[in-house]
Amino acid sequence: MKQSAAYRMMIGSVLAGAIALSACGAAPAPTAAPTATTQSQPAAPTVAPAATPTESAAPAEATAAAEPAPAGASTITLKIVPDESKASYAVDETFLNQNNKLATAIGVTTIVNGDITLDPQNPVNTIVGEITVDISALKSDSDRRDSAIRGNWLESAKYPLAKFVPTAYEGLPASYEIGQELTFKMTGDMTVRDTTIPVTWDVVARYDGSQLVGTATTQIKMSSFNFAAPSIAGILRAEDDAKLTLEFVAR
Repeated sequence: MKQSAAYRMMIGSVLAGAIALSACGAAPAPTAAPTATTQSQPAAPTVAPAATPTESAAPAEATAAAEPAPAGASTITLKIVPDESKASYAVDETFLNQNNKLATAIGVTTIVNGDITLDPQNPVNTIVGEITVDISALKSDSDRRDSAIRGNWLESAKYPLAKFVPTAYEGLPASYEIGQELTFKMTGDMTVRDTTIPVTWDVVARYDGSQLVGTATTQIKMSSFNFAAPSIAGILRAEDDAKLTLEFVAR
């Protein structure tokens, strides 16, 4: 009887322990605490910082406006107006038959032609074309002198045109304001009769927006063009030096 009671107590203890273990294993596992980042909380969208504007980000229109105008865009072609222009010479003479009286012979022609390509915005781009003067039409205060010059010394009846072709300019400004006076030198090849030599002219001109008005002067020696200064024995003797003047209107 005593063993039976002890046996029953042992069995009861084992069953009680089994039940306790079973109860512990059946307890629900604790729920894990949510972490800072979970799928249920969408990540905040990334915002790119605004670009800082720079000079290179200027609008295309402003860049285009800053580009220089194409070459030749501001040039104007003007023509010398013969009726409003004139070419002349001035030569000192000594009248031997009048007690060596001194005088200045002046001959003038209005038959002058030529083109000028003017660039008011950039005067250094200005180009003067060939200028021609009909020297056979030179007229002074003496028909006798004019006839002698045409037939003998200048031989303008045979070589009626004097020509000047500019090759270089000196003193033209980089900029220009309408109405401003221009003063510069113009060098080129001048042909009288059958001889061509370099000649430099001093030019003063003004452009008023519609026409170019100016004066060009130079000094030459007639002997440089292979003809002698007029001379008539016992009557007169002309100097070798001659002042040439071109007064022009071009529009």
